[in-house]
Order: sequence, then structure tokens, then C-alpha cells
Amino acid sequence: MSTEYWRWPESRWTSPEIDGKAGRMITAGLDVGSVSSQAVVMIDGALFCYSSLRTGSNSPESAQRAMEYALTGTGLILTDIHYVVGTGYGRVNIPFAQRALTEIACHARGANFMYGPTVRTILDMGGQDCKAIRCDAKGKVTNFLMNDKCAAGTGRGMEVFADLLSVPIEDMGRLSFEVDTEPPPVSSTCVVFAKSEAVGLLRKGWPKERVLAAYSSAMAHRVVELLERIQVEQDFAITGGIAKNEGVVKRIEAELKIKALEPKYDAQIAGALGGALFAKALVEKERGLR
Repeated sequence: MSTEYWRWPESRWTSPEIDGKAGRMITAGLDVGSVSSQAVVMIDGALFCYSSLRTGSNSPESAQRAMEYALTGTGLILTDIHYVVGTGYGRVNIPFAQRALTEIACHARGANFMYGPTVRTILDMGGQDCKAIRCDAKGKVTNFLMNDKCAAGTGRGMEVFADLLSVPIEDMGRLSFEVDTEPPPVSSTCVVFAKSEAVGLLRKGWPKERVLAAYSSAMAHRVVELLERIQVEQDFAITGGIAKNEGVVKRIEAELKIKALEPKYDAQIAGALGGALFAKALVEKERGLR
């Protein structure tokens, strides 16, 4: 069986401080993306557990798997949850979600919880698109721009290079800095052509680290162009899987001359977290609490 260099390790987490059975209000968010799916469960407004899994070919099945994995060992089952909000690429195909909301709204709300109310600009680097989002102190979207025309600057683009270079995707960021000098970025913004260019550089004798640096630099520059169109206002935060890639993140920070906030939790769960927070607000409204 060949090594799947592109695959991020799947993960889950449960708060050791919260008794799931004691919760008065249990809400959940499910972010079924094109590449990965996250499930988040909150109890009385506090983060209780979450999971992150690879999205399969079937969105309903991916949603079910993510939720079951998040609830593993917690003592809770799906029917214990009072309200579920779906978001992401497959949001309309989550059979047990009472409502579907856009990932833009959910990422802004989740980032507000994750990074705090000072966040004003959010970069969501997903599997197949990038979104530059502006929000207010409550995590409400005030403006956004989206790049969904090309895999450059997305998680899928990084996966292509992980397989091309036979480098585990979680190691790519670190390895991209193991160069004596920063090389010029690959010239193409299209993953297909950038891949061809990278193959040419490898044949010229470039080491993998230098090719990674060149692609990470190009990726960061493309994303910064999107951010500059929306005008970055501090504080600035990054959500999505690429937030875990220091090679891209640090190059974005260097171009912007702005340091991104450090997340309190896995930055990849922001969309699902926002969904769980919207679910909480909807339950409160139903109960006449707001």
C-alpha cells in the first residue's frame, strides 16, 4: 500500500473538565468540507468535544462519522444534542442538522470565539477555496472576498505537492524553512502548472526543501493579494487546515507585516465551532432566553 503523504492525521478531543451529562443546553456544528469534516459539540456555551476527519465521497456518511467520532467516550449520543447546524461544502446533505448556514458566517463566528472579540480580519484557507472575511466584535460578517477559481492557495494545492515531493503534509511547513536562502516563488499560480514547474526544478537538482519554499512563497503571495483587496484590519487570524502549515502562515505574516493571532483550539474546527454557537443562539431563541 502506497504512503498517503497528502493525508492529515485525523484527530479528536474532549474537555476533561466538563461533564457532558450535566449540560442543560447541548448544541453541535458540523462542517462538511470538500477535503475534511469537523464536528464540534458545545455544552452550555463551552467547547466540550470535537473531531476532524477526512471527507469521503458521501457527505451524509462523512457527517455521521465525524459526529460519532467526536462523541466517542463522552457518554453522549446524537439524540442528546438539542440543535445541530450544518455548514461547509456539504452542509445541505447533513440529514440530522436542523439548519444549514454558510461557512463564511460560521468561520467568522467561530473565529470570534476562538481568538476573541478583537478579531477583525479572518483568512479561511480551506480545501478548495480561500476566503478573506471582515467581521465586527460579535463575529458578524461585514465584508468578504472569495477565491474559488483555482486550487492555488488551498489545502488541495498543498496535498498535490505533498504527493509530488513524497513529504508528509504535516512536515511541509517546517521543511520549507530548511533552506540557506529564500528562493524565488514558483511563477505560476495554477497548481497544475506549478506542479510542472516544480518537476522541472527537481530535475535541475533543486532539493525538496527549496521547491517547498518556492511553492509556499507563491501560495502565501496569492493569498496576500486576496487579503489586500479586502484591506486587512487588525486583529488578524487564520482558520482552516492551512493554518497548521507554518511555511505558508509565516510567509503571509512577513508579507503583511502583521502577526496572526494564536488559536486557543485547532484552527481547523472554526467553521463547526461557529455552527455550534449559532445552534446555541437558536436554542436560546426557542426557549425565550434572548
